[in-house]
Amino acid sequence: MKSLLAAAALVALVPLAGAQELKIGYVNSERVLREAVPAKAAQAKLETEFSKREKELSDQAAKLKSAADKLEKDGPTLSEAERNRRQRELVDQDREFQRKRREFQEDLNQRRNEELASVVERANRVIKQIFDQEKYDLILQEVVFAGPRVDITDKVLKVLNAPSGAGK
Repeated sequence: MKSLLAAAALVALVPLAGAQELKIGYVNSERVLREAVPAKAAQAKLETEFSKREKELSDQAAKLKSAADKLEKDGPTLSEAERNRRQRELVDQDREFQRKRREFQEDLNQRRNEELASVVERANRVIKQIFDQEKYDLILQEVVFAGPRVDITDKVLKVLNAPSGAGK
C-alpha cells in the first residue's frame, strides 16, 4: 500500500516537474575527501601527529621479534628455568606491545574521525553555499548512478581548494 501511495505521489509531481525544470546536483563525497586540500592537510597533520608513536611501535615490534628469534636460537642450550623465565618475559613484553598498539589504533581512529568530521562540515557548508547561490532544488551525495551533467564535485573542490579560505 505504501509503495502504491509513493508511486501515486510521484505521478502527481510529474506535471509539476514539466512546468518548472528541477535543478539537481550530485557531489561525490569520496572524491571530495580524497582530493580536497583540507582533507589532504588533515591527513598530513595526522601523519605528523602519530609518526613518532608509530615508529616507537615499529621499533618495539622489531625488538620483540629479535628477542623471540634469540630465544628460539638459544633455547636448546638454556636451562629449563632460564628458558621459562625468558618465555614469560617475552609474553609480558608482547602483551604490553599489543596493549600499546591497540591504544595507538584507538587514538588514531578517534583523531581521524575528528579531522574527517571537520572536513565534512566544511564541505557541507560549501555545498550549501553552492545550493543557495545557484538555486538548486536538490543536491545529493550518495547515489548509485549520476551523470556528469549533474555532478558538481569539481565546483565543490574548487571552492574548498581556493587559497582565499572560502568555505571556512
